[in-house]
Amino acid sequence: MDYILNTLSEEWIKFLSYLPRILAAIIILLISYYLGKYFSRIVIFSLKRASLIQLHQTFIKFTSTFIVFFFGLVIALNILNLEAVAVSLLAGGGITAVVLGFAFREIGENFLAGLFLALSRPFNIDDFIRTEDIEGEVRDIQLRYTHLRTDDGRDIYVPSSQLFNKALTNFTKDGLRRISITVGIDYSNDSMAATKLLAEAIKEIDGVLSDPPSDAYILSLAPQYVEIMVFFWVDYFNKSAPVLDIRNQVINTCRLSLLEHGYIVSADTTANISITHKE
Repeated sequence: MDYILNTLSEEWIKFLSYLPRILAAIIILLISYYLGKYFSRIVIFSLKRASLIQLHQTFIKFTSTFIVFFFGLVIALNILNLEAVAVSLLAGGGITAVVLGFAFREIGENFLAGLFLALSRPFNIDDFIRTEDIEGEVRDIQLRYTHLRTDDGRDIYVPSSQLFNKALTNFTKDGLRRISITVGIDYSNDSMAATKLLAEAIKEIDGVLSDPPSDAYILSLAPQYVEIMVFFWVDYFNKSAPVLDIRNQVINTCRLSLLEHGYIVSADTTANISITHKE
């Protein structure tokens, strides 16, 4: 019994002598935790102009806090004379990072690409973009992928690495979108007068912007007709005037204007959309 009491007494004395180190380690952990949270706020504030969505903010906050807390944990282990554990933790973390890097290379690449895209913000939700042969409206932005909705109703999830590494076209960065149609008239008609007529006719259509101005020009001399290109600008974000409705009105107005002024409209007349960004 005396042996047990003596042993407990000795251990208690050791604990009391070691207690300052334990308290110091706890204080270091608390300081590193709150310092990490403060550091994450600074990072988010410095990236405020990037207009990060909530998902990106949460991820960056967690990563920043974890990095600072991890270094605090290493310092705390050294204070507790657990240098071997601290070294093992650092070495193990490095080895684990390498292994996971090889095992989940594509996932890691997409995450990093997603972070860089979040900082550069080449597009936002509701923008209309194209990457390689995929184009559609941005419906959702995640770190690993971006959800696009195509004109024909398909939902495509494009990896962030593709959006970051491949050429990306944003048709609606400033909300402007250029639409063009082609019409054909007979060679006996005055082509220059027709271009002026069409350019003036479409200006009165609701939804066609006056700035940048719309215009028309002779595109080519086809075998059966003179081809005229008519282009105009619309506000893509104006949901009260859908792009397809405006296009239909423009095509119909061009047709009626030509017929009312005695022009012979080619039976081979075609209409197509050509989308470009504002220069």
